Amino acid sequence: MRWFLAGAVIAASVPSPVASCQAQTNVPAVIPGVKPASVEHIKIHGAALEGNLEGDAVDRDVIVFLPPSYAKEKKRRYPVVYALHGYSIGAEQWTHEIHVPQTIEGGFAQGAQEMIVVLPDSKTIYNGSMYSSSATTGDFEDYIAHDVVAYMDAHYRTIPNRSSRGLVGHSMGGYGASRIGMKHPDVFGALYIMSPCCLSPMAGGGPGPADQAKERAMASEKKVAAARSPADLAAQSPGFGSAQYATAAAWAPNPKNPPLYFDLPTKDGVPQPEIVAKFTANAPLAFVDQYIGNLKQYRAIAMDVGDQDGLRVDAAKLHEILDNYGVVNAFEIYSGTHISAVADRFQNHVLPFFSKNLCFTAGCK
Repeated sequence: MRWFLAGAVIAASVPSPVASCQAQTNVPAVIPGVKPASVEHIKIHGAALEGNLEGDAVDRDVIVFLPPSYAKEKKRRYPVVYALHGYSIGAEQWTHEIHVPQTIEGGFAQGAQEMIVVLPDSKTIYNGSMYSSSATTGDFEDYIAHDVVAYMDAHYRTIPNRSSRGLVGHSMGGYGASRIGMKHPDVFGALYIMSPCCLSPMAGGGPGPADQAKERAMASEKKVAAARSPADLAAQSPGFGSAQYATAAAWAPNPKNPPLYFDLPTKDGVPQPEIVAKFTANAPLAFVDQYIGNLKQYRAIAMDVGDQDGLRVDAAKLHEILDNYGVVNAFEIYSGTHISAVADRFQNHVLPFFSKNLCFTAGCK
């Protein structure tokens, strides 16, 4: 079995944690004369997040992009695309990575049908929720699939039907899109997975010689044992240093293990099978076979990844599994790194994909 830290897997594809937060992407040129989208910054209460042991915010920032016609055509309803951000950033930084609203406006100007685009924030004290269900972090899976969707349907002129909802995410958000997508075809009708991280089982001390991995694991255990609170541990583990704790909080919660309320997958540097099994159980390549019937319900599924992105190997494996089961899906390896093309992909591939595959009229299936 391979032993990886989530942070090591993600960071292997990104120059540095700082680069991840301030991504240098190839931005499409501004199209002259585009009609402007409007931007609303709101908060959505997460009933699914209430009582989380980590103390993460329950009222979450959400950024909503309304299409140019929304203010004028008062009786018109719109499909909605929910776009999930990656690890170490929140919704606001995600807007800079994909350069919205510019790329949304550009997509519409080039022929994509108008839709609402929603960016929910799922950053936690350890820089990422993994879009998972955990007593420690809260149930971010249901927060996205139920709380955010229900709020949008109640407060905006959406088409409240699964066939008119799309789900997309990049990196950790790609993991979230694959995980939530597999489990909630009753909520979403089209799925786009961008450079997904964390598809394979991950635990332990990271890549490299076994003795070095053991030393790293023991150092992490020592830091965890000394931490007085989640905030204390996070302060000692900036950037991707918190990734191992984000995954532990998401995938190995333990309400009887204060003050951090999670279990590490090692003890004295040695992998603990019962905890490793919990990590493995949250790996899409391990559980995808259980959700083939769900995936076949989608109107369309697409996935892409850069040819210089270390995550391309696992993405190709997921594509192969779907093909083997006869799940129709589009897969593209494009020229680029983990982050270099994300804005271009969003304007010129993601929006056209949803324009083609979502339902834009009430009542369609």
